Amino acid sequence: MDHRSDRRTPDVGVGPAGAALGAGPGAGGPGPASGPGGDPDTRRLAFFMHAAFFLLLAASLTRFLIRHPGEARTPWIIALSITLAVLYLLGPVLGSRPTPRRVVWLGVLVLVWMVLVVLAPSFAWCAVPLFYTGLRILPPRAALALVALLTAFVVAAQLRLATGFDPNLVLAPPAVAAVATAVFVHMRRQAVRQQELAARQHELIDDLLRTRRELAATERREGTLAERQRLSMEIHDTLAQGLSSQQMLLQAADRTWNADPDAARRHVRTATAIAERNLAEARRFVHDLAPADLAEGGGLEAALYALAARESAQAEGALAVHCHVEGAPAAPLPDRVQSALLRIAQGALANVREHAGATAAGLTLTHLDDRVVLDVGDNGRGFGVEPSGVRGPGTVRGHGLPAIRARVHQLGGSLTIESAPDEGTVLSAEIPLAPAPPTTPEDPA
Repeated sequence: MDHRSDRRTPDVGVGPAGAALGAGPGAGGPGPASGPGGDPDTRRLAFFMHAAFFLLLAASLTRFLIRHPGEARTPWIIALSITLAVLYLLGPVLGSRPTPRRVVWLGVLVLVWMVLVVLAPSFAWCAVPLFYTGLRILPPRAALALVALLTAFVVAAQLRLATGFDPNLVLAPPAVAAVATAVFVHMRRQAVRQQELAARQHELIDDLLRTRRELAATERREGTLAERQRLSMEIHDTLAQGLSSQQMLLQAADRTWNADPDAARRHVRTATAIAERNLAEARRFVHDLAPADLAEGGGLEAALYALAARESAQAEGALAVHCHVEGAPAAPLPDRVQSALLRIAQGALANVREHAGATAAGLTLTHLDDRVVLDVGDNGRGFGVEPSGVRGPGTVRGHGLPAIRARVHQLGGSLTIESAPDEGTVLSAEIPLAPAPPTTPEDPA
């Protein structure tokens, strides 16, 4: 019996084949080459594609055996069907990469399928899984050529099964194949774009992490520089000023040692007291860098009174320093504010002692609601002040005023200097304070 007797039942393959092709991009994405790896969706789609191939192969073989029992070509059809199934099962074993072995495997698989289609046109339905397998394995041009070849065999097989010429059988399979190929190519390009986007996101994340590390390193460097500046101001206002006073007193003692031994001894004793004070400051630096006067207890007011008394005693009548406190703080001053104000007072009195030639100086600490103000005034020779608040040209050099200004600015305050030649100097440091929490009045009983 000739195989053309299949025409007795004109089963048009465009219906099931077209449905499979329409669903192909989703199912064919993994293709038969998908291995056990990948995400769950990929493995699931690969399973459905494999199942579809074997289902179509089994249906085609069953149809042939039912329609053509006992034909001479039946053993060949069965043997080729088993061979095609075994070859298809070898696909996942060879891996998912487009290696030469997989290309050879695909060629043998397609060749066996073509022989089956020539012997029995019903096997054309198995072209759908092969269609997507070629799209996944081969380069774009070779894959399109394979798609065209498979489509031509499908059209020829459907025409052999039909009772007459049907334009739908000629035009529908290429159209469906073209749409399915376009969808598959689009999905693959979308996957490539997503991979590129993920790679760019990883690069952006790496850049962000690198920027954060660089920012952290910059902040550490800035913190180190700020700490160095603070230490330089601490040393200038304490140890350096103390050593300068010791030098002046020892030089004075040396000059008066023979003429006035008692005065020389007083200078030496004063220098010794200053050295003891500097030693306490140095030990405090090692401990926590807090001013020694504040560490002794009593707060800022007691430290300022002690500073005024000490400066007056060290001057031995040449300079009288008075201290006055106005108001009371609504809340204890922060430690950094107390430390800064004490250092400002020390630096300002050091300038008065060394440069002003004054006979009297005063410290005034004023507590206001939202700020604290420290005024240091003297009746010395004064100096010219520019509108910007700095010394005019030709004035005495020194590190004191810049250090004082830096301390005030670190606390968000402002520094004002009022001075004129032969009219003394008034230095005013104003430090803002955080507002105290409002107190709720108690309800009357």
